[in-house]
Amino acid sequence: FRSLCIGFLPCCISSPPKFRSLVCLVVFSVRCLIGWLWNMGWVKVACAASIACRFRQARAGGLRSFHRSFVANGPFVLAGDVALDGGRSLEWLLRPGLSCSWAFQVCRSLHGSGGKYQQAPVPRAVPLSRLTDTFLDGTSSVYLEELQRAWEANPASVDESWDNFFRNFTGQAATSPGVSGQTIQESMRLLLLVRAYQVNGHMKAQLDPLGLEERKVPVELDPALYGFTEVDLDREFFIGVWRMSGFLSENRPVQTLRSILERLEQAYCGTIGYEYMHISDRDKCNWLRDKIETQVPDKYAPSRKAVILDRLMWSTLFENFLEQKWTAAKRFGLEGCETFIPAMKELIDRAADLGVENIVIGMPHRGRLNVLGNVVRKPLRHIFSEFSGGIKPVDSETGTYAGSGDVKYHLGTSYDRPTRGGKRIHLSLVANPSHLEAVDPVVVGKTRAKQYYSNDRKREKNMAVLIHGDGSFAGQGVVYETFHLSDLPNYTTGGTIHLVINNQVAFTTDPKSSRSSPYCTDVAKALNAPIFHVNGDDVEAVVHACELAIDWRCTFQSDVVVDIVCYRRFGHNEIDEPSFTQPKMYQIIRNHPPSLEIYEKQLIESGQMTKNEVNKMRDKVMSILNEEFINSKDYVPRTRDWLAAYWAGFKGPEQLSRIRNTGVKPEILKSVGKSITVLPPGFTAHRSIKRTYEQRVQMIETEQGVDWATAEALAFGTLLVEGNHVRLSGQDVERGTFSHRHAVVHDQLTGEKYCPLDHVLMNQENEMFTVSNSSLSEFGVLGFELGYSMENPNSLVCWEAQFGDFSNGAQVIFDQFLSSGEAKWLRQTGLVLLLPHGYDGQGPEHSSARLERFLQMSSDNPFSIPEMDPTLRTQIQECNWQVVNVTTPANYFHVLRRQIHRDFRKPLIVMSPKNLLRHHACKSNLSEFDDVQGHPGFDKQGTRFKRLVKDQHDRSDREEGVRRLVLCSGKVYYELDEERERVKGHDVAICRVEQLCPFPYDLVQRELKRYPNAEVVWCQEEPMNMGAYSYVVLRLATAVRALGRGTVEDVKYVGRPPSAATATGFGSVHAQEQQELVQKALQPAPIALKVH
Repeated sequence: FRSLCIGFLPCCISSPPKFRSLVCLVVFSVRCLIGWLWNMGWVKVACAASIACRFRQARAGGLRSFHRSFVANGPFVLAGDVALDGGRSLEWLLRPGLSCSWAFQVCRSLHGSGGKYQQAPVPRAVPLSRLTDTFLDGTSSVYLEELQRAWEANPASVDESWDNFFRNFTGQAATSPGVSGQTIQESMRLLLLVRAYQVNGHMKAQLDPLGLEERKVPVELDPALYGFTEVDLDREFFIGVWRMSGFLSENRPVQTLRSILERLEQAYCGTIGYEYMHISDRDKCNWLRDKIETQVPDKYAPSRKAVILDRLMWSTLFENFLEQKWTAAKRFGLEGCETFIPAMKELIDRAADLGVENIVIGMPHRGRLNVLGNVVRKPLRHIFSEFSGGIKPVDSETGTYAGSGDVKYHLGTSYDRPTRGGKRIHLSLVANPSHLEAVDPVVVGKTRAKQYYSNDRKREKNMAVLIHGDGSFAGQGVVYETFHLSDLPNYTTGGTIHLVINNQVAFTTDPKSSRSSPYCTDVAKALNAPIFHVNGDDVEAVVHACELAIDWRCTFQSDVVVDIVCYRRFGHNEIDEPSFTQPKMYQIIRNHPPSLEIYEKQLIESGQMTKNEVNKMRDKVMSILNEEFINSKDYVPRTRDWLAAYWAGFKGPEQLSRIRNTGVKPEILKSVGKSITVLPPGFTAHRSIKRTYEQRVQMIETEQGVDWATAEALAFGTLLVEGNHVRLSGQDVERGTFSHRHAVVHDQLTGEKYCPLDHVLMNQENEMFTVSNSSLSEFGVLGFELGYSMENPNSLVCWEAQFGDFSNGAQVIFDQFLSSGEAKWLRQTGLVLLLPHGYDGQGPEHSSARLERFLQMSSDNPFSIPEMDPTLRTQIQECNWQVVNVTTPANYFHVLRRQIHRDFRKPLIVMSPKNLLRHHACKSNLSEFDDVQGHPGFDKQGTRFKRLVKDQHDRSDREEGVRRLVLCSGKVYYELDEERERVKGHDVAICRVEQLCPFPYDLVQRELKRYPNAEVVWCQEEPMNMGAYSYVVLRLATAVRALGRGTVEDVKYVGRPPSAATATGFGSVHAQEQQELVQKALQPAPIALKVH
């Protein structure tokens, strides 16, 4: 590259004067482009400096002189352009704007009559205090050298601040001791060397306890690169008196090069490697620099070291005990990273001292049992009993439901832990499936909810700690999705601490095959999170890194990562053979001492503890472990773990829960209706939105024609009036994907936002109603909302997909948490999923929310009709979730309110409409929302959600003349009804199954009895292998069989044929298919197709 640049110089110098500027500009453009692509930062510095600062020398003295100067001084002449203390990377500072300005300076200096060289004027010296950037942040070297020459000629010719600056560096300042013979260039080189350690010191750190990693020490850390030799090591250098952090701030301006290098090696190249220079915030970098460069070696007192040893001993002996008692059992132990437990405990203690009251923890299975037993304090006898097969929990007060259970290394618990400082802190370990990082957003959402309910607006009392594996942290996208939520207004938790247990192998995969980046933690750089890499064998270093992490989080309220580089003593699980794939690694591991042995030896040899003291500590731990093992044989768990705090009194699946009305008093409806339809005076809304709000006013005043969005707002508003928290999030939910909601209105002149639902109550609490557009994420955001909903049952938490088709990006949350969380972990949630669904010609990616998948995961038995008496019915409690496809605004209103108005919680999956949002027939009267007896929506039970909507024609209890009963769900009803009116098919009854799961056997049988001679048909828009058909047909057959009306063969199907794609992409084909299925459902002849 150097030869390339020099080779271009004759073109610049020898070209005709009129073309010289253009040629120079082209040369510099090429230099900029190649420089940006260059791998080594100092080479870019050297090239830029050489070309920019030596052009004048080349023009005056010839190419030979230029080449000599380049080779001798090239790498260092841009010292003044490097931000030596600014916390900014070299790449950031080498911005194209600087290079272009130099290019134009050279062009102007070379261009002239006959190519005659023109002396550049001395730059006007701007006072340091008035520079937009300080000198160390990037003033150009040309400017610096010209100022220096002017100062040397006449100190009075420059500003006083620059005079003091040059006097400092040349030892002439009154407050400077001065070092003879030191040049400005040497001072700049020295500061570049300091910065090189800050940027790249981690590459030389001793991080791998096995010594397997072969890392090349960056050339930037070699003093020879900066012109220093052995002779200079004991030479004193003046490095200036700067307003900086780190050891440069210690008021020791004169130090030998040897002492400077020793400090840098100690700070940056020990058993902790720091990455923080990618952070753009100067204050954050200075804070870290101060913590790193001024730390005291051997900082822990003997008493503190004894505590660390005790905690390390518990961690190690716990794993050893399990290995001895259950040799062949899978436990995913922590051997090889036992130092994690004392570090975690120290982090918790430090957090409590800093004011944290609650910590929510999420982690995979590696080391989970150790964390459960030693950190969160789950009874050891309980853990040991689970190894012996376990016993289902029994509690006479809360019923006998224990669900399916889960393996012991997936379970969670909570505990109020006393700390070393005499405080108490509540720990919650969230249950997690084997999908390693799936719990990350759940933990963050639960933390955010804790902050809301504890009024922790400063986010100081509640925080999240996420524990990761190296392979999953680098490889699973939900890690980045969760990181991306960290600074969003309605998702931030004030920073999460990420602890990576870096085994240096992912199951059987080496790092070189599992990631493309040098470190598994590099994803965190995208969010400007500092990263501390630490050798997992050095327990004090691991403890220190975790303490620094909690200090960072509580100071700056942003994410931080600790990468504990360790190893895995056994295979992926204890019965796996790791030598199949990592023979060299496991040959070393077999001979490698445990961290406990290393630390014991260190303390004994240093005289800080005796062998006898260590043995007593060991005997005490083993005694407790053996005692707990004996007690585990008779241990019976008696409490339902999830029934805590806000959940006390909520019922389990086997306990009868009373059905409640969800209607609202008319005066409350009117009051809420007024609040949600009025914009403030002087607010300039978009004319279309203004018209929409005027229409909503008419709906409330006339009590007729209430549409979908207004019904939803009424549901939210009435729940707020009743004291409940309401939260709605998802992509574009503020406006609504289909421009129907307009929950947040924007002033067209000022951009100011107004949310009517924030003003339903006088002095309404901040965030009591939250509607928030989310990032373009399904997995991360849905996981967040799930965690949020699990904290408190007195809240309606909703997540809306942009289109239901896109929701399968969060399939892991559906499968592992929502559908099975209560059965596996006894965790209830009332989370609502709004999934736009319906066939309206928008193609295969905008038609289906995959209704069939949710129904397939439903746990109700298709061949058995449960107890359906309203006073005894527990059907909905025993089912894992509810799936509805609602067709009226009033029914939508009631199904949302039903989520809160009962004493248990179940997830609700709503196939929400698209074209029904504005459909002329999809309206409800306000009377259908109230609780006044006598209106059409009021039945003998009251006003509530209708699981099945009967035929809208006046029908008696028995209609023998009806030839066909068409059962359907969703928007296809309106098309069927229009076709029935068109063909005068009054001998066909159409009923809407609004709640598909759990199946409304009682109401379906009521309709079957009403139409004893009717042909039974299920009609749907979706293909036969999709939609509700596969779920409904078996349950319809069970209902028919119970009434003696036939078998499954007597249930007819009308809909699209089986298909690989959800829908056609051709509008004309869609219209034809839709017309044919509607006509077939109403045809005079019997339906020919039978389902077998």
